[in-house]
Amino acid sequence: MPKQPDPARRNERSRQAILTAARELVSEVGYAKLSIEAIAARAGVGKQTIYRWWPSKGAVIFDSFLALSEVGPEESVALPDTGDLEADLKVVMRATVAEFADPAFEAPIRALNTEIINDPGLAAQYREKLAGPVDEAKKARLRSAQRAGQIRADADLDLALELLYAPLSQRWLLRSGPLTPEYADALVDLFLQAMRPPV
Repeated sequence: MPKQPDPARRNERSRQAILTAARELVSEVGYAKLSIEAIAARAGVGKQTIYRWWPSKGAVIFDSFLALSEVGPEESVALPDTGDLEADLKVVMRATVAEFADPAFEAPIRALNTEIINDPGLAAQYREKLAGPVDEAKKARLRSAQRAGQIRADADLDLALELLYAPLSQRWLLRSGPLTPEYADALVDLFLQAMRPPV
């Protein structure tokens, strides 16, 4: 008897094809010109397949971006913790700057930000599935630094993250300056000046 095809495997192949097509197309044509029909054609599926799994073009783009950051069930998001806060933050910020400067990441990130601004539901999904877990990992590293006496024990960690990341976000969003390793290091230096315990 011939082996029956596994629908779950076929569905996962289709899902990955759709997410890849969405990332490629948003980089090639931009968000405004991107259509569900184009994604379906590139992925080799019917557009009804896309609408069965996603309610909107923005949701497809969100999931295509989320797929780049997916970790397996045995993995979790964690920042390096060598005991040297300055070195650890510089590694993380340099990697973040490099990611934001990478054209393959930049187009989907910009498209996603455009949608988040205009779609409160997508913004909530972004906070829950991506930004929230990443921010918790960052705060876990900062709590470790608090315990080690490297930053103030009374520091508001949500505000601390904004202090560290907001200048990078603004520079990237407004294209107001280069995203370089030196810029990443300078942000960490200023952050640590502000956050170190008083002597």
